[in-house]
Amino acid sequence: MSNEIKLGIIGAGHWGPNHVRVFSTTPSVKISMVSDLNVERLNNIGKLYPDIKLVKDYQEILNDKDINAVIIATPTLTHYEITKNALLAGKHVLVEKPLCQSSSQGQELVKLAKEANLVLMVGQVFLFNNGILKLKEYLEFNDLGRIYYIGSTRTNLGPIRQDVNAVYDLASHDIAIFNFLLGSKPFEVSSVGESFLQKDIEDLAFISMRYPNNVLARVHVSWLDPRKVREITIVGDKKMVLWDDLATIGPIQVFDKGVVREPYYDDYGHFHLLAREGDIIIPKVKLEEPLKNQAKYFLNAIKKGRVDVSDGNSGLDVVKVLEAIQQSLKEHGKAIEVN
Repeated sequence: MSNEIKLGIIGAGHWGPNHVRVFSTTPSVKISMVSDLNVERLNNIGKLYPDIKLVKDYQEILNDKDINAVIIATPTLTHYEITKNALLAGKHVLVEKPLCQSSSQGQELVKLAKEANLVLMVGQVFLFNNGILKLKEYLEFNDLGRIYYIGSTRTNLGPIRQDVNAVYDLASHDIAIFNFLLGSKPFEVSSVGESFLQKDIEDLAFISMRYPNNVLARVHVSWLDPRKVREITIVGDKKMVLWDDLATIGPIQVFDKGVVREPYYDDYGHFHLLAREGDIIIPKVKLEEPLKNQAKYFLNAIKKGRVDVSDGNSGLDVVKVLEAIQQSLKEHGKAIEVN
């Protein structure tokens, strides 16, 4: 009996072709079918991969009993319906982020996957980025000491979406990363933003979050920035670290800096707070394509019957945070508890 996994890919727009490229070169998997409503997109896939069957209706993929699993790379508005139908059809699912639009939808999808003993995984590709995994290592080994705060900037001039705002599009990445690094979701959020280009679709947002253990977090996302930035800063009481996904010298810089308490010479009951300067270390981080790492992980999860990273529950946590941020945006920055 063959251990080869037969795969269907739903969506051949912006991100779907990347899944086709990666899975077509991954051992133990065969892409049987790709669907998209746009014939031109399908034709582009067909020119590069003539052996893949191309269809407009994704139900043809779900009706194919030989297909074990599906990748869903469609607009966010469609994630819930397509994922639900795929699970009901008995398919393992890797759905692009975010899992869905509401926590009620997410709870239903997680329940369906559990009852059917199917893998439900969310495509949070940065959780398979070796730079982010290096940050996780520093936190697990307490190399940075007590964490004061964590901040991220994710900006660019476009691409500008019409189905969701910049929070759902961009901040979902950083929320997933922060939850992964800190091992929990925030309990409170607040956010302000603005819809400059399209009515009721924020293209800019500044987000503040409170995590357990008094860790503060902030996220800046924008489709209207002159420079593409993908950065995360973590500040601890021992060391500080910067992750820059676009850096040429290496994605991680560790700063041996901090604040020390020096006693007054005339009164040892009082202290000076002085900056401590130290070395900057750029550790070696293995360069691998995160999407390939994610693809391999998804296939192994199917074989093991278990997802430990970026599963449905962690995807649901991200949706809960997104919901709270949306509520805060509507209420002009009011602090909102995360459900």
